Amino acid sequence: MSEYQHIVNVEGAVIKDDRLLTVIRSEAEEHAAGTLSFIGGKVEFRDRQSAILEATLKREVMEEVGVEIGNIQFVTSTAFFSDDGQSVVNIVFVCEWQSGEPRVVNPEEVASVYWMTVTEIRNHPKTPPWILEYVELIIETLLIKNSYNDTSIS
Repeated sequence: MSEYQHIVNVEGAVIKDDRLLTVIRSEAEEHAAGTLSFIGGKVEFRDRQSAILEATLKREVMEEVGVEIGNIQFVTSTAFFSDDGQSVVNIVFVCEWQSGEPRVVNPEEVASVYWMTVTEIRNHPKTPPWILEYVELIIETLLIKNSYNDTSIS
C-alpha cells in the first residue's frame, strides 16, 4: 500500500503589480534547499474541510511571509520524488496579493523574500527548472483568464 502514500503539497505564485512573490528556501529545508521558489507547504489533514488546498495555501503564505492572498486559481499539478525519496503530489496556484508586507516570518523555511518580474525569475541563478515551467503555465493561465494575447506579467 505504500505506493499510494504521498505528501500533498501546494504552492502559490502571488501576484502584485506585475511581479510575483518569490522566496529563497532556507538551507535547512529538506527539499530544494537554497533555491528560488514560490510559497507553499504540505497539506495537513485536521478534520473534514472544504477547499483544503486553498486553505492550506492561505495558511502557508501567512505563516512563511506574512501576506494575505485571495482569488486563488489552479495552474497545474505535478508529481515528483523529494530529495529524501518521498513521493509528492504538488498543486500549483496563482493568486492575488491582498494585504501585508512580505517578510521572512519563519527562517527555518525561508531565507529571503522578493517581488520579482518574470524576466528576473527566468534569469535568477537559483531558479530550478520546475519553477521556470510553472512560470510559463502561470502566464498561460492568466492569458486564458483575461482572454487577450499579451499580459504585463510576461
